[in-house]
Amino acid sequence: MQPPFQNDDLDLKAAVARARPQLVQFLTPYLHWLLMTSQRFIPEAALSSLGGITDPREKTSLLLDLLEKAGPAAWKHFAQSVCMKYDLPLDLEVLLMSSVEEGYFSQTEESGTDTRVHSSLPKGSARRCHHSSSGSDRDAKQRRLDSSAKYRHLLINFIQQRYGSRREAGTEAQEQTQPLPFNQTFVNVVIHQSKAPRLKERAEKPREDLAGALEPEECADTAMKVSDLFCSEAPLHTTKVTFLFGKPGTGKTRLMHRICQKWAEGVLPQFLFIFLFEFRQLNLFKRKLTLKELLFDMFFQPEDSPDAVFQSILENAQKTLIIFDGLDEFAANMVVSSSSKRGSGLTFPVPISQLFADLCHGKLLPGCTVLVTSRPKRLPDFLYTVSVLAEIWGFDHEKIEEYVSHYFHQHSFRERAIAHVKNNTKLLSMCLIPALCNIVCICLEYLLLKHQMRVELPQTMTQLYIKMFLIFLNKQQGDCAGDEETQLKCNKKAILGLFDLALRGLEEKKLVFYVGDIPEDVKEFASLHGLLTVFEVKTSGTCPEVGYAFVHLSLQEFFAALCLMVSRRVDKNYLKKKFFLKSKWTSKNETKTEFMESFHVFLSGLSSRECRTFLMLLAEQDEAWVQEKQDVILQSLKKLAATHLSGPKVLELCHCTFETQNLEVAQHIGSLLNFKYEFKNFRLTTLDMSALVFVINSSQDLICLDFAGCLVDTDCLEVLAGCKNVEHLSFRSRRCGDDFAAALSKVIKGMGNLKKLELTGGSITAEGMTDLVQAASQCLQLEEINLQGNRIRDPEVKRVMDLFSKMEKLKKVDLSNNHLYLNAVLSLAKEGIVCQNVTELCARVSTTIIYFSGTSEEVQRSSDLKLEENKEIIPTRRVNLCLQDHRLSSQHSKMIVDILQSCPCLSEVDLSGNKLGDEGCSYLLENLPCISISKQLNLSQNHLSVTGICSLLKSVKTCQKVMEVQVSLGHDTAVLRFREDREFASLPPREEPAFSADDQQHGEENQTPTTSQKIRLTDCNFQAGDLKNLCAVLKECGNISELDLSHNYLGDEGLLQLFQCLPELKMLRSLKFNNNQISLNSVFFIAQSLTTLEHIKTVILSLGHTQVVHLTFWERVRSASRWRSGSLAHPKQEAKGWCFCLRDSKVGLEDVTRLCQTLAQCPQLTEIDLSGNSLSDQSIERLLSFLPSLCHLTRLSIRNNSLSPHCAVLLLNSINLCERIRVVEVRSSENAFLHLGGTTQSQKTSCRLTGCAIGEGQVEELCSILEQHRWLAEVDLSRNQLGDEGLRCLLDRLHRVPATCSFNLSHNGISQDGVLHLINAFVTSGNTTEVQVSLCPKATLIIKLTSRDDPRKILRLAECNFQPEHLEKLFLLLEKCTGLTEYTSSNNNMTVQVAERLLHSLRKDLGLLKISIEEPWVCKERVMNLLELAVQASGNITEITICKDKTLFQLVLRFPNCQEKKESVVSRLSLCKAEIKHSFCQRLCEKCAQLQVLRWSHVELQEDEAEILVRILLPLPELKMFGLTSSNVAPSGIEYLISGLQNCQAIEELNLGYMKLSSAAIPELVLGLCEMPSLKRLVLNHNCIGNDGCSRLAEALREMHNMEEINLSHNKIGNPGLINLAAVLLEMQNLKKIDLSGNCPSPAGGEKLMEALAHCKNIKELLLSRNGFEDRTAVMLAFCLPHMTNLKILHFQNNKFGQAGGLELARALAVCELLEEISLSENDLGEQSIHALSKGLPCFKHLRKIDLKCCGITDDASKSLSLGFRQCPSMEEIILSWNALEDGGAQELAIALSKMEKLKVLDLEKNHIGASGVTKFMEELAKCPEIQVIRLWDNPVPKDLAKSLTSQDPRLCFSFS
Repeated sequence: MQPPFQNDDLDLKAAVARARPQLVQFLTPYLHWLLMTSQRFIPEAALSSLGGITDPREKTSLLLDLLEKAGPAAWKHFAQSVCMKYDLPLDLEVLLMSSVEEGYFSQTEESGTDTRVHSSLPKGSARRCHHSSSGSDRDAKQRRLDSSAKYRHLLINFIQQRYGSRREAGTEAQEQTQPLPFNQTFVNVVIHQSKAPRLKERAEKPREDLAGALEPEECADTAMKVSDLFCSEAPLHTTKVTFLFGKPGTGKTRLMHRICQKWAEGVLPQFLFIFLFEFRQLNLFKRKLTLKELLFDMFFQPEDSPDAVFQSILENAQKTLIIFDGLDEFAANMVVSSSSKRGSGLTFPVPISQLFADLCHGKLLPGCTVLVTSRPKRLPDFLYTVSVLAEIWGFDHEKIEEYVSHYFHQHSFRERAIAHVKNNTKLLSMCLIPALCNIVCICLEYLLLKHQMRVELPQTMTQLYIKMFLIFLNKQQGDCAGDEETQLKCNKKAILGLFDLALRGLEEKKLVFYVGDIPEDVKEFASLHGLLTVFEVKTSGTCPEVGYAFVHLSLQEFFAALCLMVSRRVDKNYLKKKFFLKSKWTSKNETKTEFMESFHVFLSGLSSRECRTFLMLLAEQDEAWVQEKQDVILQSLKKLAATHLSGPKVLELCHCTFETQNLEVAQHIGSLLNFKYEFKNFRLTTLDMSALVFVINSSQDLICLDFAGCLVDTDCLEVLAGCKNVEHLSFRSRRCGDDFAAALSKVIKGMGNLKKLELTGGSITAEGMTDLVQAASQCLQLEEINLQGNRIRDPEVKRVMDLFSKMEKLKKVDLSNNHLYLNAVLSLAKEGIVCQNVTELCARVSTTIIYFSGTSEEVQRSSDLKLEENKEIIPTRRVNLCLQDHRLSSQHSKMIVDILQSCPCLSEVDLSGNKLGDEGCSYLLENLPCISISKQLNLSQNHLSVTGICSLLKSVKTCQKVMEVQVSLGHDTAVLRFREDREFASLPPREEPAFSADDQQHGEENQTPTTSQKIRLTDCNFQAGDLKNLCAVLKECGNISELDLSHNYLGDEGLLQLFQCLPELKMLRSLKFNNNQISLNSVFFIAQSLTTLEHIKTVILSLGHTQVVHLTFWERVRSASRWRSGSLAHPKQEAKGWCFCLRDSKVGLEDVTRLCQTLAQCPQLTEIDLSGNSLSDQSIERLLSFLPSLCHLTRLSIRNNSLSPHCAVLLLNSINLCERIRVVEVRSSENAFLHLGGTTQSQKTSCRLTGCAIGEGQVEELCSILEQHRWLAEVDLSRNQLGDEGLRCLLDRLHRVPATCSFNLSHNGISQDGVLHLINAFVTSGNTTEVQVSLCPKATLIIKLTSRDDPRKILRLAECNFQPEHLEKLFLLLEKCTGLTEYTSSNNNMTVQVAERLLHSLRKDLGLLKISIEEPWVCKERVMNLLELAVQASGNITEITICKDKTLFQLVLRFPNCQEKKESVVSRLSLCKAEIKHSFCQRLCEKCAQLQVLRWSHVELQEDEAEILVRILLPLPELKMFGLTSSNVAPSGIEYLISGLQNCQAIEELNLGYMKLSSAAIPELVLGLCEMPSLKRLVLNHNCIGNDGCSRLAEALREMHNMEEINLSHNKIGNPGLINLAAVLLEMQNLKKIDLSGNCPSPAGGEKLMEALAHCKNIKELLLSRNGFEDRTAVMLAFCLPHMTNLKILHFQNNKFGQAGGLELARALAVCELLEEISLSENDLGEQSIHALSKGLPCFKHLRKIDLKCCGITDDASKSLSLGFRQCPSMEEIILSWNALEDGGAQELAIALSKMEKLKVLDLEKNHIGASGVTKFMEELAKCPEIQVIRLWDNPVPKDLAKSLTSQDPRLCFSFS
C-alpha cells in the first residue's frame, strides 16, 4: 500500500535544501563574518581556493557547502552563531535549529564537540554587529526561541502518540482481538477541488446544502492531492481558509488525523505548528475562551513559558495550521457578531463560534491556514472567504480494491473477497463510501471465516448495519455465541440502553458523553464490542476527563432509529413526529436536525419487510406490532412525494424508498414524482443513482431526467443504464467530453423509451458526436438530440446523416454554439437536404438545427390508410434551408446553386446576412428556373445594388412561380416568394377562349389569365430619372397585381411617369407611392385620373408628416375561377364605386374649389374623405355646395378638423342643399359625417350635432333650417351649450317643424326653470307628444314631435330636484293638461302628501291615464297605505303595480269615473272582517270596480292586507292579470292566498314567480287553476317545484286548452316531471311560449320533451337554457325544428352540448325562417358548428339578436360568421363576447357592419382583439350611424389607443358594462 503523502514525503534534509537560497541571500551581505567563523572548521587550502571568486553570492554558497562537509560540530556552531548574531526570519531560524536538534547528519556527535566549538569562538563573538538587537532583546529572543522549539518538539511527540505510528501499532494489536468499525487502516481517499464559491455575493441566497451554494460548473471537478489543500496563493498576512466537505463515512476525520501524523513525521514543513479541534468536543465547552486558551487548553499545553510560546505562534501565524473537524456537528448557534474588532479574542474571551469566525476572517492569527471539514451543508453566512473548496469523494474502484486487499492481507481468501466485492454491483457502489467499505469487509471476513460456500451480503445500508451489529455480537462471543435470538436476548438490556443513549444524544445535540451519562452495563457492552470509542476530553481544569462517543456518527443515527422502532414508549404519533424528513426540509437555508443526516434513511430501511424479524426479536413483540410502526414510515414517505421537491430532496426521498425495498411504495412515489427529476449543481454518487433508478423503474410513467451542472461519473452512468423508463435524458456540464459521450453511448442503447437526448454545454468533439449518434440510432423512439454548446467543429457529416436517415422518429438535432467550420455547414446543407427525413436545416451564426419528419406510428398509419383510399394522394416532402450570417461570398454561389438544385422539394431558403453581392445573387437568380422552391427565397443583407434589383425583377419574368418580390435597399432586404406547386399546377390551361363580338373590343383584356405577382421596391433611393428604366422592366412583367414604390425620391415627375405606364399593367390591383415627396399638384393630377382610369377603386392620399399615396383598382381581367364559363369577376355593367380620400394636407379655399370641380367630373365617385385637412368654414361651405353635383356620393367624412358652431350649422343646412342626405353627424367639434341615399325619394333624415358648442346664438338659424325640411326623423343636439334661454328660443319655434321626429337636448345645462318652461310648452303645444327629462346625473332631455294627430301625451320627469315652489307650479301646469296619457315621476323629492296632491291634479277627459311614482318611501310604506293612496286618484283604477325593489307605485286610471252599483259594494264588504275599516273598503271597491291588472313585487303582506287581497281584489270580475312575485307571505297566508285564487274566474295571466313555492303547494294551486278557464299565461319561475309538483301541474294543464305561455324555469324539475309535462304538451295546440330553463333533467328527459314540442305547431318562443341536455337533446331538437315553423325565439344556452349536437342544431335552424332571436351561448360549439350556422344565417331575414357568448369561437370561425351577418337585414344585436376572436376576425366583422343597417349593439368583450382590430372598427363606424355601441372591454388594446379611439367615437366602449 502506498503511503498517502507519497508525492509529499520530504525529510528534514530536503527542507533545509529548499531553504538554502533564502539563507544564501541573507548571509551574502555578511560574507566577512562568515569567513571569520568558518576559519575554525575549514582547512586553509580550501578557503584559499575561494580567493579567485569575485561574486559574493557564489562565494557565500560555497562556504556553506564547506561547512556542511566539515561535520555536525561545525554546522551546529555555525547555526547557533548565526541565530544569536542576526535577526533571521523565524521560519529560517527554526529550521536551522531543528537541523541541529533532529540530527541533520548521519554520524553521532562527539562528546567533546561542544567544548571544542565553544572554545574556538572568535573573540568578541558575543557582540552583535551594529544592526543587531540589544542584549536584553537577544536574551528574550533566545528564551522565546528555546520555548518555541521545545513546544514544537513536544507537540510533535503528542501528535505522534495521538494520531501517529505509535498509536497505530497499538491499534493493530487491538484489532486482532476485537472488531473496530470505521477504524480502518488508512487508504488514500479521492479528493476533488472546486472553484471557491463567491459566498459573499450569495450570502442571502437559500441553499439546501453546500453543493447547492455553487453556481453551475462550480462543483468539485479537479482531482487533487492532499498537499494541494495548502497550496493556495494569497498575500502575506492573509488568512487562507480551506473548506473540505464530504458525505458521511467518506473519511474526513481520518484524513485530518493523517495530516497531523504526516506533519509530525516532517512532511508539510511549511507549517511550524498544527492544531486539530473536533467540533463535537468543542460542543462540551460552554464558557468563552481566548485564542490562547483555545490552542493550549483545548489541544496541547506547553510545559513552561506559555506566553513566550503563544507570542511565537502569533509571530509565525503564516506558518500555523488550525484544523476544525466536523463543522456540521457543532451544536452551538453559529451567529457571530459582525462588529467584532481585530484581536478581541486575544485580550478577552469570546464564544468559540466567534473565535472560529475571527480566525477565518483573519482578525486572529492573520496569515494562518484554517482547514474546516463538514458534511455537505450550508456554510455559515459569516464564512464568505474560502481560498480552497474541495470535496472528499471517498474511494474509487482502485481504492476499494486496495483497501480490501490490505484488509484481507493476512487471509488466504483475500482474492475471493476482492472478487466478491468487484462482482457485486450494489456492494461495489456501497464500498465507494470508506465507512461502508469497512463494514462490508468486516461482514465478509466473518462469513468467509465461517467457511460458507455461498456468501450473501445485504443490498441496503440499513440491512448492512444490522448484519454488522449481529456479527459484532457473535464475533465477540466466539463459537459459543448461539443464534441471533439468543445473543439479542442475553444483551437486551444493554442493547436497548445503547439505543436510548444514541437517541437521547441526537435529540440533545450531544455527540460526546461523560462517564455519568452512560449506564455501566451499556458502557461495558459497547466498549467490549467496539461500538463506543474512549478518549480524553480537554477541560479548563488541570485534569482532563474521559469522554465516550460512538465510533461514527452514522452508527449513532442507526441505533437512534432502532430505538424508535423497538421502544414500547414510542407510539405511532410520536414516531410520525420523529420521522421528520419533511420538517428537515422546512427551512430553505438550514436543516432543523444537524446531526441526523442518515437518521431518516435508517428509519426507512427499518420499515422494510426484511428487517421485520430482527425488530420483532429486539422488541419482543409480534409481527402486527412491528408492521404497524413500519406502516407509519411508509405512509409518511408516500405523502412526501406529493410535495414540491428540489433535486437533493428528491434524491433523499429516493434513498429512503430504496432502503424500504418496497416495490408498492416505490411505484406510488415514482408516479407522484413524475417530471420532477431535475438536479442542479451537485455531485451524484453511484448510491444516489442506484436509489434513483430503483424508484424510476418501479413506476410505470416515462420521466424526464435532467442533470444541470452535476457531476455524474462513468460509474453512475453504468447504473443509469438499468433505467428503462427514461423518456428525456439531459446533461448540461462543461465536463462532459468525448470520454463521457463514449460512456453515455453504451448507456442509451438499452433505453428503449428514450425520446429526447440532451448533452449541452460540454466539450464534445466530432469523435464524441459520432459515438453518440451511432448509439442513438439504435434508440427506436428517439425524437430529439441536442448537442449545442460543445466543440464539434467538423463533424463526420456523411456518416452521421446516414445514421440520422435511419432514425424513423427523429424530429430534431441541435448542433448550435459549436463553432462549426463553414465547410462543415455547407456539407451539412448538402447532405441534409437530400436526406429523405430532413424537413429543415437552419444554420445561422451560432445556431445549427436540423429538423426531421419524425412521423409517429399513428400518423404513419393514418397516411397509409389515406393512400389506400385515394391512390392519387402522394405525401409531398418540403424542406426549409437557412444559411444565414455565414459570410458566404460570390465564390460560393456555384456551390450554393449545386446544393439547391440537388433538392427538388425546397420550401423556404434563407441566404440572408451573407456577402453574395450582385454577382452572387445574379448567378443564383439566373439558375432560379432550375431550382425548385415552393415558398420563399431570402437574399437580404447581401450587399445588393440597383443592378441586383434589376436581376430580381427579371426573375419575375423568367420564373413564373415567383409570386412576390420585396426589396428595400434602405433596410437591406431582398425576398422572393413563390407559389406552391399545387397552386401553380391548378391554373387554367393556356387556350384561346371564344368571345362574342362585344368582347372583342376589349382587346388585350381578353387574354388568358396568368399568375399575379407583387413587386415591393421600398427605401431604394430611386430618383425620377431611374423610373424610365424601372418602368421598362415593369412593363415586361405584365402580371403585376401589387406595386409598392414607397419611401423613395420620385416626386411629382416620377408619379406622372408611373401613371403613363399604368394602362400596361393590366392586372394591377394595388399601387403604393408613399413618402415620395409629392406636392398638391399630384393630388389634383390623381383626381383627374379618376376620369381617365376608370378601373380605379380607391384613392387614399395624405401630404402630412407621412405621405400616403395608395390606389386600388378593380379587376380588369376574367377571373380564373370563372374562366370556363366566360363570366366576368366584376362585369362592367355592375356599379363600381370610387372612393377618394385626402387626409392631413394643407388645403385652402381655392384648392377645395379646384378639387371639387375635378371630383364632380367623376360619375362613379361614392365616398369622399377629407379628414385632418384643417378646412375652414368657407372651405366646408364651398364643399357642401358641390354635393348636388356628386350624384353617386354616399358618404362624406371630415375628421380631425376643427369645426365651429357656425360650421356645424352649415353642415346641418346640407339637408336642404341635397335631398339625398340621410344622416348629418357632427361630433365633438371636430368630426363630421354626411350619409347620402341612392335616390331623392322622401326618406327620414337624422341630424346629430353633439358636443359642438352650439348655444343660444345659433338656435335661430338652426330652427330656420329644420323648418324647411319635412322628413326629419331625429335631431340630436346633446352636449351643447343651449341653456334655459336657448331652450326657450327653440321651444318658441318648435311648433313650426313640420316633421314627426325626436329632439335630444341632453347635457345642455337646463335648470328646473327650463324644465317648467318645457312642460308649459308640452301642455300648450299640439305637436309635442312626449317629453322625457332627467336633470342629474344623466341630464337627459328628449322631446318627441308629431305632425299628425297622435292621442299619446307622455311626460316623464326624473331626478329633477324639484323644490316645493317648483312642484306647485308643476301641478298647476298638469291640471291644464287634460290630454295626458302617461305621467312618470322618479325621485323628484315628492313626499306621500305631495303624491296625494299630484293624484288630485291629474285627470283626463276620456280614456286611460297611467301614473308612475318612484320615490324611496314606496319601499317603506305598507301595502295598505299605498292602497289608501291609490283611492285618492281621480277616475277608476284599472291597474295597480307595486314594485318595492324598484320603489315603483303605478296606477292606470280610466276616465270618466263610473260608479259601481251600491248593492254590489255592500255584498262584497260583507266578506271583509270587522276590523278592516268599512269606509276604506267601500272606497277601494268603488275605485277598483274595473281593475284588470294587479301586479305586486317584493312586498310583505300582513294578515289584513292578505285579507283585502283575497276578499276584495282577487274576486273582482274584470281582473285579467294577477302577479305576486318575490314577496314575503306567512305559510298560512300563502295557503290562504292560493285558495283565494279559486275566485279569479276571469284571470288570463297568473304570475307567482320567486315565491319559494314547493311541490306541497301545487295541489291547492291546481284547484284554483281548474277554476280559471280563460288562463293563457302561467308563470311559476324561480320556485322549488319538483317532479311531483310538475306532474300535478301537468294534469291540470291538460284541461286548459287556451294556454299560450308556461314558465316553469329555475325550479327543481327532473326527468319524471319533465316527461309527464311532455305528455301533456302533445295536446296543447295553442301554446306559443314555454320556458323550462334552469331545471335538472338529463338528456333522456330532454329527448322526450323535444318529441312533444314537435307537435306544438304554434310555438314561437322556446326557452330551454341551463339544463345540461348535452348532445343527445340537441340532436333531437334539430330533428324537431322543421316542425316548429312559427318559432321566433330560441334560447338554448349553457346546455353542455358540443360539436356533435351543435353541428346538427346549426344545420336544422335554417328551416326556421321566422327566427328573431337565437341564443346558443356557453356551449362548446366547435368550428364546424359555427361554419354551419354561418351558412344558414342568410335564411333569417327577421333575425334581430344572436347570442354566441363563450362558445369557443376562433378567429377563423368568426370570419365565416361575418359573411353570414351581412345577409341578415334585421340584425340589431350581436353578442360574441368571451371567445377567441383576434384582429383578423375583428376586421372582417368591421367590414360587415355597414351591411347591417339596423345593427345597434355589437358585444366583443373578453376576446383577443388588438390595436389593428379596434382601429378598423373605428374606421368602419363612420359608415354606420345607427350603431349605438361596440363593447370591447378586456381586449389587449393599449390604454392610450383605447382612450384616443373613444374620444373620436364614443360608441367604442372599452370599459366594463
